[in-house]
Amino acid sequence: MKRLVYGAIALPLFAPAPLHAQTRGIDDLKGRIFDARMTKQTFANGLKFCEQLDGKTFYFAPRDRVLNLEDYHRSLDSLVVQRAFNPQTRRPWDERDADARWAQVQQEAAKDKADCALVANLPELEKELQELEKKAGTAEKKN
Repeated sequence: MKRLVYGAIALPLFAPAPLHAQTRGIDDLKGRIFDARMTKQTFANGLKFCEQLDGKTFYFAPRDRVLNLEDYHRSLDSLVVQRAFNPQTRRPWDERDADARWAQVQQEAAKDKADCALVANLPELEKELQELEKKAGTAEKKN
């Protein structure tokens, strides 16, 4: 008799597994949609330059324009050679400062490219979410 009771309890624990996987997929998709919407708001000024943000350029918000990485690298080298004043460190530019800024703008270029791709995919993500929610609703009705 005890076996029957345990078996009856175990069956409902395993039945919703496909539904749980769908729910996890829906939650993941909602998270990506949230990220895309937030990026759309926080990167609003840079989005108009998405055609140019290909990983070789980055959006320079203080001047509201796109800068080429190679040109920027040459400018950093020039600042070091000239020993120009670096307002962030309050001393002349040196190799270490230039290397740090170079690494930073390379990361910005990659992030700008990824942000543009994420926002561009927003309509597709929303459509995919609608389809998954529709399927999850149908699967719930069957169970």
